[in-house]
Amino acid sequence: MPEETPAFRFIDLFAGLGGFHVALEALGGEGVFAAEWEPTLNALYKDNFGLDAWSDVNDLDSDEKITREVPDHDVLAAGFPCQPFSKAGEQLGFEHTLQGRLFFKVFDILRVKRPRRFILENVPNILRHRGGKTADTIVETLEDLGYQVDVERFSPHQFGIPQVRERAYFVGSLDGLGRFEWPSEHKEQTSIRSALRSDMSGLRAIPDQTLRAIDMWGDFLRRSGSVRLPSFPLWGMEFGATYPYEDNTPPAIWRRRRPRELDPYQGNFGARLDGLTMKQQYEQLPSHARRDGDLEFPRWKQTFIRQNREFFDENRSWILPWLDEWEPWSFPSSFQKFEWNAQGEVRDIDAHVLQVRASGIRVKRDTSAPALIAMTQTQVPILGAHIAGTRRYMAPEECAELQSLGDIKLPASDLDAYKALGNAVNAKVVKVIAEPLLAGLRVPSSSTAAA
Repeated sequence: MPEETPAFRFIDLFAGLGGFHVALEALGGEGVFAAEWEPTLNALYKDNFGLDAWSDVNDLDSDEKITREVPDHDVLAAGFPCQPFSKAGEQLGFEHTLQGRLFFKVFDILRVKRPRRFILENVPNILRHRGGKTADTIVETLEDLGYQVDVERFSPHQFGIPQVRERAYFVGSLDGLGRFEWPSEHKEQTSIRSALRSDMSGLRAIPDQTLRAIDMWGDFLRRSGSVRLPSFPLWGMEFGATYPYEDNTPPAIWRRRRPRELDPYQGNFGARLDGLTMKQQYEQLPSHARRDGDLEFPRWKQTFIRQNREFFDENRSWILPWLDEWEPWSFPSSFQKFEWNAQGEVRDIDAHVLQVRASGIRVKRDTSAPALIAMTQTQVPILGAHIAGTRRYMAPEECAELQSLGDIKLPASDLDAYKALGNAVNAKVVKVIAEPLLAGLRVPSSSTAAA
């Protein structure tokens, strides 16, 4: 029996774990070229998809080389590097010397090979970067090649996947987009339990200090009773603090070399500042209040400080005993902050999903996981005991499920696996976008090129 002819041929640039490959192969496509510079992921691409991946797209440095090395294809897919456009970075965009201009390698391949369709993915901030000018540059560059282009933002939770992780998708067609429609959203509630496995073992243990910090904020929730918890981040170090933050600031006082101006005030958790040297005062103030050069606090910081002090003043009766018992000032700064993203839910910390971030311990409903990012080990989602039977980190295999990657082989190191999963494109989201985009691609590229 003859082999079935693939519906279309595709290439996968900046391939990572191969989310585009999983999606496009499921739609009947054949991967004919991939590029991934990270050595571990480059080798895994061969293991998972049977295709030797090119290493560095920068080596495709001429039209002649692109013509020779990149096979003809119908669809180009690329999750080009997001760091230059992410809010978490410096947002240097195309000026980022290492990664920002890699988009133009995508452009070069589109210009030389002329595939009929493309789908690109990046962080949503790319649409706002430089006041929208970056996205305009991308669209105009693609339109100059003859593609009709459209852009939309989607998150996996809109398609029944328990993860909130918005991304921007650019689609383009040489045949126009008159018949293309963006997919409809899934309306039913999701649950993180759908991604969990019961046979997880050998996971890295949660550090004792992290467990104690979770217990501390769990006790805070219990003591809060029926008090409405704020939607703004709780900055515990502001409980009892009185230092100036509106018309004056500690850095401005230190700049004037007049530390005695802070004598009437209190710092972290009400620590007295009178009689201290500038160095000692610095150590007794929150990190957000002592940055050199921050002579005037931005409006958002003033608002958070005011809100936290007001919340403390209104709830002293139960917060003061909590402070005395747990001494949160003995924890690192990130554990002194708390984000309650589960308004209206039961105030049992083990009924929720947690993530430790620089902005604090974040608590989310069990309907979805926090957005997977290129995580450090400390940022991996933690499942409450009522969700997973015991408090534990989400396993890499479960995070792969959140990215709709199935049972593909992952890096052996859990840290490398988490990082790769945080950078991965969600295969199901790609599939539901690509299916209407690729309608009509039912001939191999050799025939397409001759048409």
